[in-house]
Amino acid sequence: MLKADRQLYTFALGVCVVVSTLLSTTATVLKDRQDRAVELDRKRNVLIAFGVDMYGEDGRRLDGTQVVNIFTSRVSEVILDGATGEIIEGVTSADIDPRELRDKSRFMPLFKWVEDDAFTKVAFPISGQGLWSTIYGFLALERDLATIAGITFYRHGETPGLGGEIERDWFMSQFAGKQLFKDGVPVDFEVVKGGAARRYPEGSYKAVDGISGATITGNGVQNFVNSDFRNYNRYFERIRG
Repeated sequence: MLKADRQLYTFALGVCVVVSTLLSTTATVLKDRQDRAVELDRKRNVLIAFGVDMYGEDGRRLDGTQVVNIFTSRVSEVILDGATGEIIEGVTSADIDPRELRDKSRFMPLFKWVEDDAFTKVAFPISGQGLWSTIYGFLALERDLATIAGITFYRHGETPGLGGEIERDWFMSQFAGKQLFKDGVPVDFEVVKGGAARRYPEGSYKAVDGISGATITGNGVQNFVNSDFRNYNRYFERIRG
């Protein structure tokens, strides 16, 4: 091999090593930043489900520090065993890989809104398949562990203007006051195609209006709200009892 060729290969190898090192370092730095952003978004949406206004008196959106301060002062978290519904003592979501947290059969995070050392609401993650994507959100219940206090859908890939309407206030606001538990048993909560009033002219404690042109998305929301509530209800039953 000619000396010039060796120098060329050496230079190319050096460039590859430098670029690989830079890419690895950048990926590590960005991953930490992305993980922090994901965690902040999780806290923000838990608070939204609890009914916390994300805008201050000056009309500005709460920044990350404000969100974390509210969350830390008002919210406590426990992790339930997905198989038994029992609390896993001494563990929070910070101790678990975020990817593992998505496995509902293993870990079920539960958040409690605390006032005067007693919880007044609870919230838990909900998720399931829509038309095009997995939909992620949080659902909060009042102290009776039956009445919906609030809901938020914060990550999905549904069609804008159709299934994507699940993240709009007009859709989410319908859930507040509806019930998931009545007369000692979970109810069959419904997202009604064509409008809840058409099926229930006198009103309904367990149904909301669906989204025109997004029946599959609505059916998905209906299914995973019911399913996830029933999973958490194993723990709620112990509290009611």
